[in-house]
Amino acid sequence: MNSILHLDLDTFFVSVERRKNPKLHRKPVLIGGVSDRGVVASCSYEARQFGIHSAMPIKMAKALCPEAIIMRGNSADYSKASKEVTEIIQESVPVLEKTSIDEFYADLTGLDKFFGCFKMATELRSKVIHETGLPISFGLSENKTVSKIATGEAKPNNQLLIDYGKEKTFLAPLSVKKIPMVGGKTHQKLVSLGVRKIQTIQEMPIDLMERAFGKNGVVIWKKANGIDHSMVVPHTERKSISTERTFDRDTTDIDKLKGLLIAMTENLAFQLRRGRKLCACVTVKIRYSDFNTYTLQHKIPYTSADYTLLPKALELFDKLYDKRLLIRLIGVRLSDILDGRYQMDLFNSQLELLNLYDAMDHIRDKYGDRSVMLAAGMGAKTISRWNPFTGEPPPLLANRRQ
Repeated sequence: MNSILHLDLDTFFVSVERRKNPKLHRKPVLIGGVSDRGVVASCSYEARQFGIHSAMPIKMAKALCPEAIIMRGNSADYSKASKEVTEIIQESVPVLEKTSIDEFYADLTGLDKFFGCFKMATELRSKVIHETGLPISFGLSENKTVSKIATGEAKPNNQLLIDYGKEKTFLAPLSVKKIPMVGGKTHQKLVSLGVRKIQTIQEMPIDLMERAFGKNGVVIWKKANGIDHSMVVPHTERKSISTERTFDRDTTDIDKLKGLLIAMTENLAFQLRRGRKLCACVTVKIRYSDFNTYTLQHKIPYTSADYTLLPKALELFDKLYDKRLLIRLIGVRLSDILDGRYQMDLFNSQLELLNLYDAMDHIRDKYGDRSVMLAAGMGAKTISRWNPFTGEPPPLLANRRQ
């Protein structure tokens, strides 16, 4: 029999902000875009009581809860906190799968003979809370689906064990919305068929679900019956990092556009260096006011140097940019990432710039991502909204190009 543990950090972004500022406790907090065109990336349970949820427009959220505290998130803080939790869990479990910045699966199969899986999971949860100050919930059962649903039922900041053989009984009274992979449209179709509780699916023939939903119907039926043979896949490093910004107002202001592009690329380069990573591909994305979206990428030698990445990003932007159209969004992605530290090319590297960026990285590590910046990207904050990699800016290279 398997023992699969699912852990999920509760309202992760909000919890990280509360760790920095305890005055935010027990208050409705929204993390996301601060303009009316922004969306909610995360919200506290106090905010959810007003009907607010992730992906809701900020304008609607403010109407539902005018007293909500709205904050622009900081990706560096969230990545750092996620790494803290990941390292604690990795030290304690034999197999770890990290599915997102705040969600994990661990395979504890066989440990019952030595520790007791539920006791081990309980001690692990207590350790995370004690060492990080972040609330975390878990579900433990024989498979990933039931454990994930159990975590949802345990929240906030609690734990739930589903004993072997009790999976169907546990699932039966729950809403079909609780089944992973049942999104809005699938839920609407199920309701139109009179299916609201998981028990109804359990009592249906599997071929009826297949006729109604195709192959997905079979998967939904199996999950509803607590059947899931998927394995816990060991944690692997991400192969790309990216950021994109949607403007409060569509724009053709080339100085602001390039300033923002520089700011985003520099911040991503800093993320690489801090993680001791190198990348070999730069991609730039532009979305125009008519929602047509275009991307262009270019392979480069492995690097994490600003003075290599910035000119390439600007070059790709120039090739994509159509001066006749208003721009709604721009983005940058660095991919083909591997472990490594940048080594200076004795013939081409600019030693003064290397020393400059090394000093700036040291200041950022000590005082935060936004503690130091170069002039070219300083206008970026005025036209951007929340994004997973908010950061500030760089260099003189952009000024030379213009």
